[in-house]
Parts: sequence; structure tokens; C-alpha cells
Amino acid sequence: MNSFAHKDLFMIKFDRFQLKNGLQVIVHQDKTTPIVAFNVLYKVGSRNENPDRTGLAHLFEHLMFEGSINISDYDKHIQLASGENNAFTNSDFTNYYITLPKENIETAFWLESDRMLELDFSEEKLKIQKGVVIEEFNQRYLNKPYADWRLIMHRLAYHVHPYMWPTIGKNTMHIEYAKLQEIKDFYFNFYAPNNAILVVAGDVETKQVKELAEKWFGPIPHRNTVKNELPVEPKQKIPQELEIERNVPLNAIYKAYHMGDRLSKNYYASDLISDILSNGESSRLTQRLVKQQNKFTSISAYILGSNDPGLFFVEGFPAEGVSFEEANKCIINELENIWKDPVSEDELTKVKNKIEMTKEISEVNVLNKAISLAYYEMLGDANLANTDIINYQNITRDDIEKTAKEMFTASNSSTIYYKSAQNDK
Repeated sequence: MNSFAHKDLFMIKFDRFQLKNGLQVIVHQDKTTPIVAFNVLYKVGSRNENPDRTGLAHLFEHLMFEGSINISDYDKHIQLASGENNAFTNSDFTNYYITLPKENIETAFWLESDRMLELDFSEEKLKIQKGVVIEEFNQRYLNKPYADWRLIMHRLAYHVHPYMWPTIGKNTMHIEYAKLQEIKDFYFNFYAPNNAILVVAGDVETKQVKELAEKWFGPIPHRNTVKNELPVEPKQKIPQELEIERNVPLNAIYKAYHMGDRLSKNYYASDLISDILSNGESSRLTQRLVKQQNKFTSISAYILGSNDPGLFFVEGFPAEGVSFEEANKCIINELENIWKDPVSEDELTKVKNKIEMTKEISEVNVLNKAISLAYYEMLGDANLANTDIINYQNITRDDIEKTAKEMFTASNSSTIYYKSAQNDK
């Protein structure tokens, strides 16, 4: 049997049911832990925003901790239940989670159902969280060296799809001028039981979870959520290039190539290619461009995992004396070598095994399993948490070569030459 063959040992078993109001519920029983993971995923991210009022999805991640209609202090009750909580937002969805002892599981149902029912909206709370998000924007993108390249790259590579702006928003003005009514509208458009997935994982019984779900979430009304018809990004036909100058210590080069959507064969091949190029010290980019040729001090390749067609990134810091032209040529040569110097069976198996190992290690943690089940259910079927690894297994050397040939073309590329103003002194 191939060492990469899927193992039943690591299957995540689960039950699934749906409430009358549309809330999807998944239960995974894990008797090895006294901790229960309670995960709520809302199918809303920055992709669902109005282009003239971006950043609202991320703002809501903050507002959800400002108190709900019947519970003024969310964190206090989490602490009293000996629990922990957090959240994250991306382009495609927003995820909230709690971990707590199984004896206190009903606290999680109580808190999250009230946040789904209605937030405690007020001008004062909105003002506070606007300030927090604006400061976060400044710290993340404006006050750190090289931090703005991703903002610029997405605008360079995307022209119609909402992936053109980051999760935190296009700029701080969109958040600053957001009105309370806009915030309320956004909430009731997307924060609804019929637009959410609840996963409860740990030492729990499905019967118990179903009773608690009916008790706490069942009374929440089904809502007429907005279904955004997102524009399809047209095929890029002309290379995009931009040189910018910043007060940073070293030059940098950033490249992006359009790739397939999350469930396409192209996605799995692209992910494997990124690992072949830069996962570990023995990867191609590190071995050839850093260690052997001394053209870069560091270089990496990776993908983001977007639901819709996304981007394959390469970012690197050219060594002293290496021009942008030479650095770009070196990168292109290595990308083309994916088919000119074909990937060996051993090379492909190695990166497949790393992906499998990462998945197995991740799924020891009950929270990771809860998040994974919610994520794959959003994609279409929670069982993909078990079978997705097979999609990597089925990728062949021919698939790698074909994907690389199609993706790594000049017309499909966007490049930022990030010039150091300090080098001009």
C-alpha cells in the first residue's frame, strides 16, 4: 500500500442534522478529551461586502464581542465557565469558537445563540470598535516594513472580483464612515441560522447536542439573507508589473499567478507545487536560488486556499547586487523547471506525505477537527475533512506538469518590484 494511502484511523466520524430555521449542526464525539469545542461558522466574508463599504465583515468579528441583546459581557461568562474563545475572518467566511469543559457546554449554547439572535447595537460600541479596527489596519499594513505589498498585489491581480481588497477593508475611510444602520443591515443580512454552521466536538452525545440546539437556537427566526452574485474575474491576458519605493532595508520581489478554485484539481496540484518549490530546506527554491546560486537571501512560494479562483504567490529578497531583472528571471526559470526538469516520483511523494502528516497532527486537537468540519461543510460536505487528502493523493506528475505550464505564463503573472529607498542613499 502507498504510504500516502488514506487511513481509517484518522477518519473524523460525525452526525449531522438541521434545525427548522436552517441552522446546520454537526456533532463529532471524541471521548479522549474532557474539553468540548463549540464552533460557529457564518458564510460571510469580505467577498460579501459592498465595494464602496469594505471591512464590515472584519468589523463584525470585533462587534460580536461587545455584547448581545440579553448578555452584556460575553467574555465574563466564558471565563466563569473556565473556557476560552476567539474568532477569525477571511475573504470567504467568519468563524467563532469556544473551548470549555464538557460540564459547561450549555454556556456556549446560551452565549452563541444570543449573539445570533441579535447584537446589542449602539453608537458608542460601534465607535470603540471602529477605532480598534482602524488601528489594526494601520499597524498591519501601514506601519510595518513591506506590509502593504499584499494590498497592492490584490488590486494589481484582481479587477472585478471582491478578492481585490483585503479582509480588513480597502482603506480606513470605509470603516470610519460606516453608519449604525449599515452595520445593522449587514448583520441581519448575513448573521442568520440559515447562513451558519454549528459544530460541537468532544465528549458529547448527539442526542444531548440536538436537545440543546433546539432549546437555544431553535427559536431564532429564519432570515432572508442576501445572496451575492459575485463577478467572475476574467482571464488575465497581459502581465501586470509595478515598481514601488519604500523606506525599507532591502529590495523585495513579489509575484502572483492566478490559479483554480478550492475544489478544482488545479488547486491540489498548485498546492503541491508550492511545497515542491519551498516547503523545507531541501525544496527547489531554497536549494537552488539561496544555497547554490546565492541569488536570494530568502524566497518562498505558497497559496491562500481561497474558495474562488485564487493566487499562487512567490516572494523573495534578492541578494546584494542582484537586480530586479535578474531576480525575476531566476524565479521564472525555477517555475518553468517544474516541467522542464520534471518532478520525480520521490519528490512528489515526499510533499504528499508532508501534507498527510500535517493533517494527522492537526486532527489530534478537538478544536481543529471542529473548525475543519465546519469549513468543509461550507464547501459542500463535511466529509471532505476525511476525503480531501485523497484529492492530493490522486495528483500525478503529469498533473503537476500540466498545471505548471498553464499557470506559470507571463500573461497570467502580476509582479511587484519593492524597491528600498535606503539603497539609494
